[in-house]
Amino acid sequence: MSWRDARNEDLPFFRRLYADVRATELAAIPWPDAVRETFLDSQFTLQHRHYTTHYQPADYLVIEDAGRPIGRLYLYRDEHEANVIDIALLGAARGRGMGSALLRLVQRTALRDGLQSVMLHVEQRNAGARKLYERMGFAVEEDIGSHLRMRWLITAAELS
Repeated sequence: MSWRDARNEDLPFFRRLYADVRATELAAIPWPDAVRETFLDSQFTLQHRHYTTHYQPADYLVIEDAGRPIGRLYLYRDEHEANVIDIALLGAARGRGMGSALLRLVQRTALRDGLQSVMLHVEQRNAGARKLYERMGFAVEEDIGSHLRMRWLITAAELS
């Protein structure tokens, strides 16, 4: 597994990744394929615009396995904390420890850089991701409706 800075040429992959992540959720909706694709394209475009407008500067990374894109990690930092804007892997890449490895890298980097915490949001219905985050030491900080805000605090034990 490796990562690199995202480029404009990665947008078609990011669109496919977005559709893959939402596939289970949308499977129960009896939309024609064209309607589903239009919906996913518009939602991806809105999400992408939001991220690139509200989180600058940020690291927008493509996750690769054997040179092929399998996911993305978007990370925003300030002087106190790192914010995992988005972490997503294709379905075929999930359950292989890559998400854990990415989060460990974010945690080690935050620790190295003297930050106080790492924060992220998880959808309420995404039990798998929430379990991963809890295994990685994240705790629910606030229920904000459709999402939970979770935080990993860097403790004195981790600093020694």
